[in-house]
Amino acid sequence: MRVHISRREFVGAAGMAVGAHMARPAIASALKAPASRVAIGQCQEYNREVTATLATMFDQLGGLDKLVGGKTVSIKLNMTGPTSDKLNSMPNQMTHWVHPQVIGSLISLLGNAGATRIRLLESAPIGTKPLQDFMLAAGWQPKDFVSAAKLVEFENTNFLGSGKTYARFMVPGGGLMYAGYDLNHSYRDTDVFISLAKLKEHRTAGVTLSMKNCFGITPCTIYSQEAPEDEPGILPVGYRGPMHSGSRVPPKSAPQPVAESKDPGFRVPRITADLVAARPIHLAVIDGIYTMTGGELPNQDPNWIHQPVHPGLLIAGMNCVSTDAVAMATMGFDPMADRGSAPFEKCDNTLRLAEHLGVGTRDLSRIEVVGTPIVKAQYRFPTLTQLTT
Repeated sequence: MRVHISRREFVGAAGMAVGAHMARPAIASALKAPASRVAIGQCQEYNREVTATLATMFDQLGGLDKLVGGKTVSIKLNMTGPTSDKLNSMPNQMTHWVHPQVIGSLISLLGNAGATRIRLLESAPIGTKPLQDFMLAAGWQPKDFVSAAKLVEFENTNFLGSGKTYARFMVPGGGLMYAGYDLNHSYRDTDVFISLAKLKEHRTAGVTLSMKNCFGITPCTIYSQEAPEDEPGILPVGYRGPMHSGSRVPPKSAPQPVAESKDPGFRVPRITADLVAARPIHLAVIDGIYTMTGGELPNQDPNWIHQPVHPGLLIAGMNCVSTDAVAMATMGFDPMADRGSAPFEKCDNTLRLAEHLGVGTRDLSRIEVVGTPIVKAQYRFPTLTQLTT
């Protein structure tokens, strides 16, 4: 893959119901989860180096052309929380959001590899307003993303959006928490699905990486406390509290729970594993150039230590479980750990659950790491005990 420096390359982003169609993307169901290759790249700043580093990493993974050539590609961003939620007055993309430079560089490389349509997706907490409005409120320029490839579209997936019905994704094997999930049509109407995540810890799930990023694909019209009892709501009000606490079930029109628990540390990892089994990730990309410690959002709890950090890393792979396992290792955590051990002191291991569903392996001995070795890339994150000291 050559890096073309042209109008299609993104170099300036830092300035910046009821009915449901059935969709069951193919996924391995064997108990022995597939092995995979994961690339680690060292990248110190959000500039043109991002494009070059990602291009090298994608070459190491076998190239993007066969994956995206002539296809519609959808990218789930990580822009969790309101624009006003900041750490030390820093821009969100320097702490807990994926950076626009990484988004733009990825779009450019996908376009160069032959993607015919690229959609940026996020469940933005701004009612039924377009995703572009949320980006503008954050000080980003959506036009920069549009200029990075031939056809770039945006969708706020927190509600029905431009679709006429929700897309239903059933979990192979019946599900760990829900039998299936009703999602915005964009998660069905695509050939390739990419999770573009941030290298972060998570107060409920231990880590926020490519899989946990997909927790946010669920629309609040269905999965919030304010959702109606029978059918999806019109407005995406509230947040996904019931998915954490089990305080209520989704509307009767949606697939119902298959397990009972009020423990967020039980529920959130299982919902995440369900989602990536039902809506498979074809490419996982994790932005760890700049990020933060102490969870998925800044200033959630005064007893937690939220600090900006600079690991200087990009991580990518074609299997989300293996990619997250390698990302965990670069954070100084053991992907084979489980409840009671860091970073899963108070929750179950999402990677283990997804591995059980046949999505991929978390066993580092079965994962081929290319690019920078883990030992050279490692930037140790604090444990829960250290965070609350």
